[in-house]
Amino acid sequence: MAVETSNRLGAFLRDRRTRMDPAALGFPKGRRRTPGLRREEVAQRANISPTWYTWLEQGRGGAPSADVLDRIAAGLMLSEPEREHIYMLGLGRSPEVRYTAVHGVTPRLQRVLDALEVSPAIIKNATWDVIAWNRPAAALLIDYAKLPPNDRNILRLMFADARVRAAQEDWSSVAHYVVGAFRADAMRAGASDEIARLVEELSQLSPEFEAMWRDNNVSAHIDGVKHIHHPQLGALELEFSTFAVDGRPELAMVVYNPATSADADRIRAFIAAQST
Repeated sequence: MAVETSNRLGAFLRDRRTRMDPAALGFPKGRRRTPGLRREEVAQRANISPTWYTWLEQGRGGAPSADVLDRIAAGLMLSEPEREHIYMLGLGRSPEVRYTAVHGVTPRLQRVLDALEVSPAIIKNATWDVIAWNRPAAALLIDYAKLPPNDRNILRLMFADARVRAAQEDWSSVAHYVVGAFRADAMRAGASDEIARLVEELSQLSPEFEAMWRDNNVSAHIDGVKHIHHPQLGALELEFSTFAVDGRPELAMVVYNPATSADADRIRAFIAAQST
């Protein structure tokens, strides 16, 4: 590890150590020369040698292991972006992804969805469960609130829900694209066990899915155009874009914008009529 990078890691660790409250963590406050925890207290919380931790803060001792960095991150109660930062400083790379199942979003993120008045928008997790949506998504795509949580999965809906199938202009092409995009997208979040279970379930449920999965096709799920047939509005053209959720690699937001002002007007009127 280069001297400059070692010094930057040490400075970052010192800064975070001085921000911690000893009393809140069960350490006697007493008289301390500097704010925050002592080095040996951080080492105790991280279950590593006090000498080794001191060397890291002083920019000595070489590159720490991933295990040591994880222990220090836990000991200093670092956020996920902060944990990634010490990995970049200590090892020159991001940490391996740790997948955690997510079943909801923050109120702030929900407000972002709700601010889109005529654009359906959803938040999906690594296994493509839809965990949040806005009013246009319920009106134009499917009313996720009326589905059991386990059924709010894009792949399950694509292969097992007749309404979703009928809404696609070319179901086979869309399904192939969805399977390829899922394959490329899901592995990034480190959810291999969850993906394996879902693939096994869908393969038993749908021979079409099983055949498409065996094709090993990979698609980029970033942006494009979606054509749907809505039961009341008829044909609609929607341009979709996929956005990463900062600090949450297991989540993605997909926004479908009306491709024409005429479609936007029709959608606006339809949503307004539903609320009267």
